[in-house]
Amino acid sequence: MNNFTLIVMAVIGFLPSESALPAAQIEAPRVRVEPRESDALFANPGMGWQTFGRFADQDKNLEGLPSASAYFRFYWREVESQAGQIDFPKFDDLLAHARRAGQKLAFRIMCTGSGEYMDVPVWLKDQGCLGVEFTYGGRKHWVPNFTDKRFEQAHFRLIRQLGEHYDGHPDMDLLDIGSVGLWGEWHMSGTTQVDTEKPVLLPPLESRMAIIDAWCKAFSQTSKVILIGSEEGMSRASHEPYGWRADCLGDMGGFSKTWNHMVNFYLQQLTNTGALDAWKTAPVAFESCWDMRKWKEASWDIPFIFDYALRCHSSYMNNKSAPLPEGARGEVERFLRRLGYRLVIRNVDHPATARPNDEVAVNIDWENVGVAPPYRDYRVAVQLRPEKDPKASPIVSAIDHSIRGWLPGRQQTESMLRLPASVPSGRYTLAIGVVELVHKRPSVRLAIAGRDTEGWYPVSHLEIAP
Repeated sequence: MNNFTLIVMAVIGFLPSESALPAAQIEAPRVRVEPRESDALFANPGMGWQTFGRFADQDKNLEGLPSASAYFRFYWREVESQAGQIDFPKFDDLLAHARRAGQKLAFRIMCTGSGEYMDVPVWLKDQGCLGVEFTYGGRKHWVPNFTDKRFEQAHFRLIRQLGEHYDGHPDMDLLDIGSVGLWGEWHMSGTTQVDTEKPVLLPPLESRMAIIDAWCKAFSQTSKVILIGSEEGMSRASHEPYGWRADCLGDMGGFSKTWNHMVNFYLQQLTNTGALDAWKTAPVAFESCWDMRKWKEASWDIPFIFDYALRCHSSYMNNKSAPLPEGARGEVERFLRRLGYRLVIRNVDHPATARPNDEVAVNIDWENVGVAPPYRDYRVAVQLRPEKDPKASPIVSAIDHSIRGWLPGRQQTESMLRLPASVPSGRYTLAIGVVELVHKRPSVRLAIAGRDTEGWYPVSHLEIAP
């Protein structure tokens, strides 16, 4: 089957004869191609099915599902065991592994939540930082006082230095703004202070806002999310450059018979905090409650759960790298064809012929058939290659329109190819790609047929006359 439909258009309407018209009134023939849409599953940067605590080349439970994002969580003690000596080699190795696996790295830093007594570095407490001893899960734990100057100085230094090293890194995917609460989830539910037997309180609002500010400043060039449970964070998500994350997708009554996240919390929290449209400028990420096996065991409606995430304009889904339940693969694949952004070229229109020194306008009609926009500054690229030598360097190319912010629906772009005076005559292949500006190689896959080994989509031909 052909990868596109080719239509050559001469003059629209009736003309008596070419000889009866001045030369300037004779329309040059045009070409209009309609690429064939593909339903293939593929990974694209800034979205998709996430692996958890491992990479795609380590995750047997992917079973062929594409993944462009590897999500990790670290306790502070794991990344700065000595004061001022952050374990940058750990992050460097993770970023390098992500690249080898065809992924990018997402991470969160946490200050409490494991089974250990303390999840901040020992040296912080040894320096005299105040804190609270509490019980959770039958064990004693200690969390620092976030208003203590020793904590502020050390933790903000950690955030700042991580940003200096990794903000804008080509293999960095997503920052999950943590620090506060159990597992960095902005709550201390189920905790009891040892001395007062009262629940552990969250840090004061001023401290929580300062932590959000610190992460946003340190990672200004990186996509960011904050957990939906943070009311102060969510109230800022409508106008700050970050999105949100929810970690219990699928809960239809696993904690209570009268309350669950899906019916009683997520949409209400978005409405109450004014964050319903935050997805238009920053990503939405979901993590399964337990994992999908629990959904199947509890007879929860898996199509409904996935459609719920799509209605929230999700870009990421994390199933904790757990096995898929039997019979769910088809629903997962349906979900992945809508998750995040998915770009289709509906048609390409350009002159059929050109001459040296001409400017050739290439008009492209796009459609984002996903539920969210791309959030990164990838660019539309159009190039001409000699048909006789497809691997030759392009004679001319245009890299112009950014796809960042393309909401679901149609978009039109016009790229200008400026032909050099010395261009040889002959037949040329016109190829389209979506590239990163730095290396100018295709980075985003399109949902059309005909992708070549370099990631370009040859869609049409142009004749260059002598």
